[in-house]
Amino acid sequence: MGGRVLTGLVTLLGIALLVFAAVRVVPGQAERVLLGPLATDEQRAALVAELGLDRDLVTQFGIWMGKVLTGDLGTSIVSRQPVLDELAMRLPVTATIAIMALVIALGVGIPVGVLQALRARRRGGAVVSRVVGGLGISIPEFVLGALVVLLFSSVPLGITIGAFTPVAEDVGQGLLSSLLPALVLSVFCAAATARTTRDAVLGVLVEPYVQAAVARGETPWSIVRHHVLRNATIPILTLAATLLAYLLGGAVIVEGLFNVPGVGSYLLLAMDRRDYAVVQAGVMLAAVVFVATSVLVELVSSLVDPRVSTIGARA
Repeated sequence: MGGRVLTGLVTLLGIALLVFAAVRVVPGQAERVLLGPLATDEQRAALVAELGLDRDLVTQFGIWMGKVLTGDLGTSIVSRQPVLDELAMRLPVTATIAIMALVIALGVGIPVGVLQALRARRRGGAVVSRVVGGLGISIPEFVLGALVVLLFSSVPLGITIGAFTPVAEDVGQGLLSSLLPALVLSVFCAAATARTTRDAVLGVLVEPYVQAAVARGETPWSIVRHHVLRNATIPILTLAATLLAYLLGGAVIVEGLFNVPGVGSYLLLAMDRRDYAVVQAGVMLAAVVFVATSVLVELVSSLVDPRVSTIGARA
């Protein structure tokens, strides 16, 4: 486990270096975006010096990393507010939608995947499930989200588009206003979960201990509960960790469509304004979530199946 943690830290350092370099090669300079085309060269030079952008990139990266290690994510060059405070204000909104989307995806995807695996030999059902799963994975979120916005804007169905209420202000209304973005995000996640579950269950069904359970006369659902699901859990857990990191990173398009004041829409606005500190902090947040969930999933997987820790130790 110590090796995995060290690998995660090295990964985070690499991501930090990449995102730091990437935001600075995006066309458009921060001082020009902030001051506009009518600013003088002296005004731009003064802003560049104030922001520390006149130093070489190595020095800038060192200063930024030193602050990050002390918990200081920098200050937004647009709002002049600490980035940590801005993210802390928006993260609960994104977290609510992400967790709702993941719960829906797992609640739908796992049973559907198990059913697909158990009925894999039925040609008609297999074709239909593959078509539906392929559509769920391939439909872009902005297309599905736009259709949902059009439907609920045209037909009074009890949910208002564009009026988002945080859960901290009103739990019931907050969950209701988070439902549509979560449903849109869950379509891809549910389809991916169903496909992963199907493949994992099919791999377990051919194992000798499953055949032995069939020979003993155990019912299909008893076999699924006691033998199949536990041994098919690891790939599902790995996928769930990846999906959670993706969702917490901020679904930019969906948050923009539904006017959600979350991390994703905040990062999109920051990129448009060349707000380097915000973009760097947002990407690092997603990276930390991904690495942390990956390490946690490996720990849980080793508890579910001790062979995982044995294989990891040999590797």
